[in-house]
Amino acid sequence: MSAQPSTTTATATAGASTRAGTLGALALGADLAHDAVLGTVREVHGAIGRRVHGREGRVAGLVYAGVGHGLRATSSALRSADRSLLRAGVGRPLEDSTGGRVALSALNGLFGDRIHERSPGLSISLAVRRGGRDVAPTSDGFAAAFPGATGEVVCFLHGLGETEDVWRLREREAGTSYPERLAGLGWTPVQLRANSGLTLAENGVALASLLGDLVAAWPVPVRRLALVGHSMGGLIVRSACAVSSSAGPWQHLVTDVVTLGTPHLGAPIARALTAGSAGLSLLPESAPFGRFLDHRSAGILDLRDGLPRDVRNLPHARYHLVAGTLARSPRHPVSQVVGDLLVRYPSATGRDRRGAEMFPGADVLHVPGADHFALLNHPDVHRALESWLSLRR
Repeated sequence: MSAQPSTTTATATAGASTRAGTLGALALGADLAHDAVLGTVREVHGAIGRRVHGREGRVAGLVYAGVGHGLRATSSALRSADRSLLRAGVGRPLEDSTGGRVALSALNGLFGDRIHERSPGLSISLAVRRGGRDVAPTSDGFAAAFPGATGEVVCFLHGLGETEDVWRLREREAGTSYPERLAGLGWTPVQLRANSGLTLAENGVALASLLGDLVAAWPVPVRRLALVGHSMGGLIVRSACAVSSSAGPWQHLVTDVVTLGTPHLGAPIARALTAGSAGLSLLPESAPFGRFLDHRSAGILDLRDGLPRDVRNLPHARYHLVAGTLARSPRHPVSQVVGDLLVRYPSATGRDRRGAEMFPGADVLHVPGADHFALLNHPDVHRALESWLSLRR
């Protein structure tokens, strides 16, 4: 067996996947402008030209080709300059600032699959996070990041386009955060960050692998493992739980799975985008706008229906489902239509129109008058988490 890297090496390599700077982000913008905006405008212009004149204008074609070459050249020059400046110590990677990390996570949520393939310097890798940096998944890395580690570990995973800092949202009003509250109960909170633009299956496999590494390299033997996901994070957690147990023994340690506003049956806004794309494709003049909508990430596409119904739950784990509604009652017409604004109540609780339950026997907490993000550090959820994850039960 090879020796574990030293703490210095582990720290140096953590977070190396996202090292592009501002110019690298601008280069990505030029790529997206070429692929999505320019292509859409050219196709619309061509469709109108064929309908009106029976052909596309040759001059217009030359103009679009010239603009396309210019955007590609600009992208290449910006990317090269970004690498040169960072090597020279001029400027800093986006990853090194709070605002930059927020921008990276948003970009990865919107276009993460394309970024992963074409701009690896801007692509986020799923990792444990501590102090705004990745933690190397090694014995030395975990020991340095979690010096007071206990055998009870609770992992938090954010939703689409978010960072691990989302768990601090509204903590001032609440007086604490979910990780801090559970740390007071004896759990060791571990916050994760993912490229939420990848498919749920890809992120599920990556999370299963990471949790296997965590359990194997944790400073003390892990006795209990709890998983908490907000929105898409809950789907990724469930996807990881369905990965073959050959990924490691971590699944047998999971005692609790908590999902907050997770679209188990899909999200209306994702379905609306799909319907809009299909509707626009009916006419040649509008079809390019439909293809423009299709530039959204694979992660967003996966939110249309959630995970396949045959994705299994862990039979030995307790499931706890939190659902918010804008109105006081989930039966109110507003709640029925929009739920918490992004996820409807039946989807968050995994109960379809016929009454079939995806999580028989699960605990369900309804949070009235709460939108999607009010579920973060909400007093009702604080109390529920304390009850559900009490180490005394």
